[in-house]
Amino acid sequence: MNEMMLILTHENADFDAVASQLAAHKLYPEGIPLLSWRVNRNVLQYLNLYWDAFNFFRPHDWRRQRVNRILLVDTVALPSVRGVRPDKVQVQVIDHHEIGDEIDNSWIYHVETVGATTTLAVEMLQDAGLNLTVNEATLLLLGIHEDTGSLVYDTTTTRDVLASAWLMEQGAQLSVLRRFLNIPLSDAQQQLYEKLQESAEWLTIEGQTVAIATATAPDGFEDEISAVAHRFRDAMTPDGLLILVQLKYNHTQLVARSSTNHFDVSKIARALGGGGHSRAAAATIMDRRLIDVHDQVLSLIPDAVRPMAKVAQIMSYGVQTLSETAAVSEADELMRKFGHEGYPVVNPSSGDLVGLVTRRIVDRAVSHQLEDLEIRQVMKVGHVTARPSDSVEIVQRLMIQEGWGQIPVIPDEGEGIPNELIGIVTRTDLINLLSDKGEQEHEPNLRDLMSDSLPDTMWDMVQVVSDVADEMGMPLYFVGGLVRDLLLDKPATDIDMVVEGDAIALVRRLYRLYGGGIRSHAQFGTAKWLLSPDIWRKISSSTLSGDLPRAIDFVTARTEFYEMPSALPEVERGSIKLDLHRRDFTINTLAIRLDGLHLGELLDFYGGRRDLDLGQVRVLHSLSFVDDATRILRAVRLEQRLHFQIEARTSELIADALPMLSRVTGGRIRNELEMCLLEAEPVPIFKRLAEFG
Repeated sequence: MNEMMLILTHENADFDAVASQLAAHKLYPEGIPLLSWRVNRNVLQYLNLYWDAFNFFRPHDWRRQRVNRILLVDTVALPSVRGVRPDKVQVQVIDHHEIGDEIDNSWIYHVETVGATTTLAVEMLQDAGLNLTVNEATLLLLGIHEDTGSLVYDTTTTRDVLASAWLMEQGAQLSVLRRFLNIPLSDAQQQLYEKLQESAEWLTIEGQTVAIATATAPDGFEDEISAVAHRFRDAMTPDGLLILVQLKYNHTQLVARSSTNHFDVSKIARALGGGGHSRAAAATIMDRRLIDVHDQVLSLIPDAVRPMAKVAQIMSYGVQTLSETAAVSEADELMRKFGHEGYPVVNPSSGDLVGLVTRRIVDRAVSHQLEDLEIRQVMKVGHVTARPSDSVEIVQRLMIQEGWGQIPVIPDEGEGIPNELIGIVTRTDLINLLSDKGEQEHEPNLRDLMSDSLPDTMWDMVQVVSDVADEMGMPLYFVGGLVRDLLLDKPATDIDMVVEGDAIALVRRLYRLYGGGIRSHAQFGTAKWLLSPDIWRKISSSTLSGDLPRAIDFVTARTEFYEMPSALPEVERGSIKLDLHRRDFTINTLAIRLDGLHLGELLDFYGGRRDLDLGQVRVLHSLSFVDDATRILRAVRLEQRLHFQIEARTSELIADALPMLSRVTGGRIRNELEMCLLEAEPVPIFKRLAEFG
């Protein structure tokens, strides 16, 4: 018996759906690409013009036949087709939408989160070594461009871009894309659009602006609503858009769009029996009045909104300021010393913020030989601040409106001293958050990982110190090698903690609560909490092991600068971000915040998590080996211990900096070599050192 295969997609088919059907037919020539009863108007116009270039079947041309196999594209919902019994067919799915609970274990799924299903199909065509005609390549490119907003939607991936480039190589015509991607609204769509505009309600939830618009479709309305939704979104630019349209037979259509990762419209669509992904979703609600559906949608919105990142998550605690009476030369010296791009300026008597002085302003003043001017004479005047509980969107708006690249942070209302500067958010902080798949996906919470990886007694100790640091308002962190080893599933050894605040005060508080002993160095802001077995029993109810540390080191977050190449650094108190920036390699700049509700938050300012995944040792900046040439030996030691590879640019910098080793004292060199000899496998380290000369 011959097998009959159908290639199907969803109703109201867009270019991505129809293009995916075409690609599937190229991959499975025995399959029949059967169009949906309803396709979008721009798709219909395209097919009317180019029908003879393809082998699509219209629904009314289909004759009832026994079907054995179905290939679903751009959907996981099996449409109703004459002759198809769902329990008698083998179903394969190719889709780019997130799948909820609708998985059928008897189906075969090829689902990946890219910008368009067509992208997945194009990759399969490439793997199969197939070529395309100009018209085929153009239709596939229409599919990718429509679903990715011509490659500018946030859901766009590198794979979508590469697939588009290949289609261009196959001869896809951009002039056709321009003609069919942005066709004018029909008269009926324009009427609907105006009704929706008049009815729009605007909500603000967790910093997200959501528009919900309702209307009854004009008599005889047959056009797709998605084009109206796109026009509404482009004109009104909400973060989230929910359109509800009453159709004939008392059915209601939901079309939902989002322009941010913080509003997942698929949650609302799925609750109403529909589907889609986080940025675009839809549902048809049968036999429900518009007002009832509207009320249900309102109740669903809060669960679909994910809180935006707060200022507290990206700010650096502690802030260096300049007096408005200080000379420009003083600002110039500090900027050269610490590399800061700007300083808040305060009134010397009241401590109130009065302005901001930037690197650019200082450089211009120095170039005009105005070093002796007071900062108040050149600074940007103003009082621009944010609070820890503000969303990062507020900071972004302040930077754009005020032109301040550094926004000082003051306490939330009712907390701390009013208008006291407690930290700062820089333009770089914001850009790093928004660009690293941005604001996107925050780094995972590592609370469970620590709980599973650390010995029970150590985990109990972490929670005790977490509570005390939270009570004292001191951000507390694990940093560096311990975090790196946790993420690599290696045993954690050095249990050091970094404190934004006063490490000695924190240890004294722990001593008063639990006993033990203290050793501190006020000059360096460091303290040891000495722990006997009796103290461990107070801290932990778990059975004590024999290898518990006799002391926990606490270090005040600090920054450092080098007066000359390869000299020992000068150290001053700083923020956690500055503390991490002074470290050697990106994989050692990771930190886990430990205090209070922040317990488990991962900080990754410098791409350390990415380099861990890539298995590479990468230096933080191009002068790192010039500042401290012993980092050359540490790079090799770390590379060989972890079985990583020194990143290419870092290798070049090592080669360039080798002469700097002659400036390092013999004692420091000997210490590094002894550390190499203490490694489990020292021979590969010395072989690698020899390779570098």
